[in-house]
Amino acid sequence: MRTFHGVAELEAAVGSHLGYSEWHTVTQSQIDAFADATGDHQWIHIDAEKAANGPFGTTIAHGYLTLSLVPLLVAQVYRVEGVAMMINYGANKLRFPAPAPVDSKVRAGVELVSVAASAAGHLVTAKVTIEREGGDKPVCVVESLTLVVG
Repeated sequence: MRTFHGVAELEAAVGSHLGYSEWHTVTQSQIDAFADATGDHQWIHIDAEKAANGPFGTTIAHGYLTLSLVPLLVAQVYRVEGVAMMINYGANKLRFPAPAPVDSKVRAGVELVSVAASAAGHLVTAKVTIEREGGDKPVCVVESLTLVVG
């Protein structure tokens, strides 16, 4: 875990790789809960029997489930102390290059792209790459935007 003491320290780290999160196992119960929360019950995610005969040989996590892991995983990589709050602002350049099969382990690597002053605070852009243990391609790559306030 990398800790920055204020925005100035964070700005000084622009262009650097901040590290990796811990490994997180994507379980079928997590996939099912995401399907229930979003209404996306496509068989490739929730029907183990049918998915066994599908293109991946098992169920896979929703792409947006892997994206939704970004806050959990990034919070294990870095934090900024001495600010009022950090809130999700949006995302750029989102891609899902490879699937995350059920029971796979994923982790996030974080590269700090920019810190820009705005009327509401500082907008932090971080390239987050979620990789799968043993995979040759990432399961999610996104430029995550976080607003750092006061």
